[in-house]
Amino acid sequence: MHFLLIGVAMFGAYAWLNAGSSDTDPSRDIVLTDDDLLQMQVVWRAQGRPAPTVAQLQGMIDTKVREEVLYREALAMGLQNDDVIVRRRMAQKMDFLAEDLASLRELTREELQVLFKAQPREFGLPPRASFHHLYFSFDKRGGKAREAADAAAVRLATRPGDPNPAGVTGDAFMFQDRYAERTPDQVAAVFGGPFAQAVFEVKPGAWSAPIESAFGWHVVFVDASTPGSMPEFELVEPQIKAAWVQEQRAELKRQAYDVMRAKYRVVLPAKAPAVPASAPAKP
Repeated sequence: MHFLLIGVAMFGAYAWLNAGSSDTDPSRDIVLTDDDLLQMQVVWRAQGRPAPTVAQLQGMIDTKVREEVLYREALAMGLQNDDVIVRRRMAQKMDFLAEDLASLRELTREELQVLFKAQPREFGLPPRASFHHLYFSFDKRGGKAREAADAAAVRLATRPGDPNPAGVTGDAFMFQDRYAERTPDQVAAVFGGPFAQAVFEVKPGAWSAPIESAFGWHVVFVDASTPGSMPEFELVEPQIKAAWVQEQRAELKRQAYDVMRAKYRVVLPAKAPAVPASAPAKP
């Protein structure tokens, strides 16, 4: 009983001596500045709303305070530890910080023109073709699909220049029978690279020999084609600059990561594969 009373007295004395300390502890303050309030109102107005009322502004303040309270209490409880989402988000923020775009200089017009001439494939206009096709399905015809395509090509060869010959038909195709103004990459995305290459070798206004795709065999009529070309520099100048900035951003991130990576030593289990001292960062 004596020890119990002594414990209660000590607890009471501690509470009395520390009364109000939490009220004066600066770390317990949640400070909202004029800039914070202005930012809330800017975000509010950016959504197409009229200026917030006093009650609406108070609601935004309450939401901000609630977020800060929950954030601090979560940190105090260590909830950020071993949280995959938090780790990824913080790593992403470090990636953003590594993109020190402020250090990039402004390229001159002459330098942009050099980049333009040095990368014709990236900034050039790709060729385009409009075509339709007769399709002979692997699924429906099996090994006879090529034979049917050859027979159709022979019949079509007797009627050159006829884009819609009567009496010559194929199988129903799962996508489109006609394609307009397609680039090689767009054609390859549907039919595959070898098919796209073959289509752009067909003379416009004529039927092709059978061309194979992953779906079967096709006899293709090219309605029109436009060769690739280089656009005027002025038309792609913003694109050239954006590509250069993107390239520099990736390089800055790589350099920043190499500096940070050099501070650490990776320790792996004995049977684990070796890790290089400085692994390249992904852009």
